[in-house]
Amino acid sequence: MLRPHAEQLYADELAMLAKRDDLPRPPGWRLSPQAVVTYLLGDGDAITPKYIGPRRLIEVAVATLATDRALLLLGVPGTAKTWVSEHLAAAISGDSTLLVQGTAGTPEEAIRYGWNYARLLAEGPSAGALVPSPVMRAMRTGTIARVEELTRVPSDVQDTFITILSEKVLPVPELGDEVQAVKGFNVIATANDRDRGVNELSSALRRRFNTVVLPVPASADEEVDIVARRVTEMGRALELPEVPDSIVEIRRAVTIFRELREGVTADGRTKLKTPSGTLSTAEAISVMTSGVSLAAHFGDGVVRAADVAAGIRGAVVRDPVSDAVIWREYLETVVREREGWQDFYRAAREAE
Repeated sequence: MLRPHAEQLYADELAMLAKRDDLPRPPGWRLSPQAVVTYLLGDGDAITPKYIGPRRLIEVAVATLATDRALLLLGVPGTAKTWVSEHLAAAISGDSTLLVQGTAGTPEEAIRYGWNYARLLAEGPSAGALVPSPVMRAMRTGTIARVEELTRVPSDVQDTFITILSEKVLPVPELGDEVQAVKGFNVIATANDRDRGVNELSSALRRRFNTVVLPVPASADEEVDIVARRVTEMGRALELPEVPDSIVEIRRAVTIFRELREGVTADGRTKLKTPSGTLSTAEAISVMTSGVSLAAHFGDGVVRAADVAAGIRGAVVRDPVSDAVIWREYLETVVREREGWQDFYRAAREAE
């Protein structure tokens, strides 16, 4: 598989935690809340960290899921909302696949249920003709359902969750029946309010969620650590040829992204114009993974400035007019004058 689910990729770690976990577990949970947090943040030994950030945020998220309130992970693009959501579901339920992908065209059936229309025409409404949604399946099995990009879902469809989250019941009026949630059921939703196409949550729905805001990495060192770990993991998953440590170029990419994202250089001396893109940690990971591939397949096996310069420019310049001007000004006023960055300056100019 190109990209195994979290419960498959980290099956050994989950089994190890379950074996040594002697703390109380909420109904339907495979691990105790303490063990779930350890799985997400690592233990400094056999359990690798899946998320690098404030411990308290993960503790609040896990504690929320142990109650009757759903969890909303909120943050700007690239703050690992989906990543955290998947690993929480894997640790709690052993299954992260009960997923609803929110889009502007997500229908109500994706949250409630649909019908096998061949059987519906042949038999009329029946249990056999009903096609359960991931949310309905999670309610029946007492597991976690995930909803990606909840704010992209039309507002009237979002409100389908109100009865599910408040009453823990999904009515099926066509059959004169209902599905009552088994203990262990809950919902993890992700959302951001920076992209286009955002539909605000109604106050009634927002009250049913406990919101945890995932921040951008607090420091450059923390972001470098995140990018380095994920690039290494993705390189193994994609079976890229192994290359020597690329920490120098990772730190350079992170520095560029942070400075342009924050609108000021790291030393605070020069104010910068901010481009239209988000320049997230996830984009830095993508740029560096591409750089590793270029170095391995078309270079000398060492990640150099030329391997990442074009990728960084592509991440920065989303608007070919305004962003291109911002990038050129950054190159000329910051990169060109920065000691030890001449190789990157030349590579970036050649990539234009």
